[in-house]
Amino acid sequence: MKLSRREAIKLGLIGSGSLLLPLGYQSPAWAQFSPQIQPFQLPFRTPPVLKPVRSDETTDYYEITMQKARVEILPGLSTEIWGYNGITPGPTIKQPRGRLSVVRFINKLDEAMSIHLHGMASLPQYDGYAEDLIRPDYYKDYFYPNNRASTLWYHDHAVHKTSRHVYMGLAGMYIVEDEFERDLPLPKGDYEIPLIIQDKKFAKDGSLIFDDLGQKGVYGDVMLVNGVPWPRMEVANRKYRFRVLNAGASRTANLRLSTGDDLIVIGTDAGLISAPVKTKNLRIGIAERYGFIIDFSKYPIGTRVVLQNPISFSNVDRDTRTNQIMCFDVVRQESDDSSIPSVLRPVQPIPVSSAVRTRTFRFDRNGGQWKINNKTWDKNRIDANPGFNEVEIWNLVNTGGSWVHPVHIHLVDLQLLDRNGRPPLPYERGWKDVFFLGEGETVRVITRFGPNSGKYMMHCHNIVHEDHDMMNQFEVGQGGPDPLSDPAKPISGMLPL
Repeated sequence: MKLSRREAIKLGLIGSGSLLLPLGYQSPAWAQFSPQIQPFQLPFRTPPVLKPVRSDETTDYYEITMQKARVEILPGLSTEIWGYNGITPGPTIKQPRGRLSVVRFINKLDEAMSIHLHGMASLPQYDGYAEDLIRPDYYKDYFYPNNRASTLWYHDHAVHKTSRHVYMGLAGMYIVEDEFERDLPLPKGDYEIPLIIQDKKFAKDGSLIFDDLGQKGVYGDVMLVNGVPWPRMEVANRKYRFRVLNAGASRTANLRLSTGDDLIVIGTDAGLISAPVKTKNLRIGIAERYGFIIDFSKYPIGTRVVLQNPISFSNVDRDTRTNQIMCFDVVRQESDDSSIPSVLRPVQPIPVSSAVRTRTFRFDRNGGQWKINNKTWDKNRIDANPGFNEVEIWNLVNTGGSWVHPVHIHLVDLQLLDRNGRPPLPYERGWKDVFFLGEGETVRVITRFGPNSGKYMMHCHNIVHEDHDMMNQFEVGQGGPDPLSDPAKPISGMLPL
């Protein structure tokens, strides 16, 4: 990929901006490419499932340490990452619906952190409020209700630092399951697979390059799945269920199979949809999660199926090295007792007539800052105060400027009513907490505000935009807990869970 000076200026690659390079790395990041490896040479792997340190009748207790580690991501090179328990992605947590969990996060890094369990209806003091920081050598216990069966993820949420912290490795999957879902004949066990997609850029010595292109976005040229570049997964000729998360900083993914066959979507951010949806292309904005099934039974042994990511105009770069993500090699024959029901978990639409008010939020860039309704983040300002258990419609407006904004609304699960007056894509018609907001688009969403009162955040999940400063807060009802009411404590006084 060769850029002219004009193209580089347009992309923000020349001029002022935030550029954090490895020590001794002199050349501009835009002029450098990562050490290249041949795709599909490294074996696919899944993050380990974390076991609780103890359990009682109602609650499972977990412990995670945030720490630096050196790992091999590119073959033969060592990369420093910041990881949960020293790995990236972090370990997966699996919890039954309705069973409580307490997760202790211990900060052994050099910067303050905040942990957001994305998609969980946490109380304000356990939601990862951006100003509720865990300083180095401090810890905090987070309490989670696990009230909806869905695919979630935990990641850093420190004010003005989220993008670099997540880019360095602080992200992991969290899955809540219930009996209803387990009783469906969907693929399970070894045939239910997490796919955490990210893109990174590396220096010649293997160190990570973080360049936010003048506070516009972070785009890598190496596609990672579960921390492995362009992995190769061996599969049987049967159905597999995938839980996919776009955990990158800025890149929109557009998934399709090289064979042209369907991805069978069964779930959105917040759980199963009403019925399976077949699609040739699946767009996944930053922080969105989808569940889909690939049926490999139609392929002869020896077939290779590539999960592709065609170049998207919603991304700043046009790097063709990111247009493949991973491959599936059909290597064995197995029986398959799974099936795809015609009805999954019925999603009851929230009646538009039940909304008591409509609010509008405009996502824009001016004055060199990312803003919502022409305002930047202010912990002392409340931008909306929906009543507890009230239904509202929110208009999310992208005013333009060649940018997309994946908008995340904390606490609640919502339904997408329409995009520019048109019905949502069939696979978007479920419960969601992130909404892809394309250039010039207006997206209408509806929700009932609860189950908690208190202050919660809304922001763009292009986390560079969030950091600079496209985030606000709303308060549900009155009298909810203060987000800063349970501060982190020193490790020196820490007792066992």
